Amino acid sequence: MCRAVLENEEGQAAAKGINDGIVYLMSIPYIIVFGLGFFIYWKYFKTKKRIET
Repeated sequence: MCRAVLENEEGQAAAKGINDGIVYLMSIPYIIVFGLGFFIYWKYFKTKKRIET
């Protein structure tokens, strides 16, 4: 139903808004996972470097 409404609209402003919202919602989990991975790597690297010196 939503797809039919978005395809028939003139100007495609709502379709662009929906697409931007989807990209925003899909990027959040990737940012969280990357941040968590970076934090774990940084914590491990910092601890390992401290032990060596």
